[in-house]
Amino acid sequence: MKFGKVDNPQDIDFTLPKDHPDTAKVLATNKEPLQNISVGCAKWNKQDLKGFYPRGTKDELGYYSNEFNSIELNATFYNLYSEDQILTWKEKTPNDFKFFPKLPRYISHIKRLSDGYQGYLEDYLLGIQAFGEQLGMLFLQLHDNFGPKAENFNRLKAFVDQFPEDLPLAIELRHTDWFNQNDISEELYALFEDHAITNMLVDSAGRRDIMHMRLTTTSAFVRYVGANHESDYSRLDDWIERIKLWKKQGLKNLYFFIHQNLEKESPLLASYFIKKLNDAAGTNIKIPSLPEGGQVGLKF
Repeated sequence: MKFGKVDNPQDIDFTLPKDHPDTAKVLATNKEPLQNISVGCAKWNKQDLKGFYPRGTKDELGYYSNEFNSIELNATFYNLYSEDQILTWKEKTPNDFKFFPKLPRYISHIKRLSDGYQGYLEDYLLGIQAFGEQLGMLFLQLHDNFGPKAENFNRLKAFVDQFPEDLPLAIELRHTDWFNQNDISEELYALFEDHAITNMLVDSAGRRDIMHMRLTTTSAFVRYVGANHESDYSRLDDWIERIKLWKKQGLKNLYFFIHQNLEKESPLLASYFIKKLNDAAGTNIKIPSLPEGGQVGLKF
């Protein structure tokens, strides 16, 4: 994952910003305990998760899904998958395993939410719904040059207005002006709250300008991008503290997916994070098995 990559992570201030004042107000609307926690990686293939799979592993998804409880499914960004293919993936996983599929780039990056994507979206959703109860939250990621000019805001609003209400959706915006121009951000947050759209959080070294810390639903969907540096672990420590606060304030669902600029230690980071989260939140999420010697460098 190249987004937000830097050559000097040791020089970055990774301090999490303070929450937007309205985050606490949103969380206070939930009176139930924290219900769902999903932690995983972005991909399951051996090429990306080098060293994670025992030698001789043939069914990578089957192995992955017995170690993690979820996957951020980036494959659906690049290709349209049939119901049969999705059922094949589903059948390889435990019943409580969740898939969090990204919407296709044809919609977000090629059509840029302009007219003409609706039929493609219908085909995509037809396949995706084959996940059934194993479908987590879908997410739409827009290009970092998709700024909040009036044309784009109208496209975003039209997309949100017509998106099926029964499918949970998060949206990732990468242009800084969505969050750093107050009149625009307040209109955006109101749109998301009115339609129960989760405002995605992206923690990446080179893009501290989009760390808005504004939740618009009682779900937190976090895409964490490690910088292949020892600071990746202390950054996760800070997230644990913030999640503890949100849990007290009313967080209902946590979806936390770990990437790295070079995907070689994501399972190590995820194992570290899950153990810390279990200790902090009283959860009992399985800590993924690591290859022999794989715990070198971890803090627990």
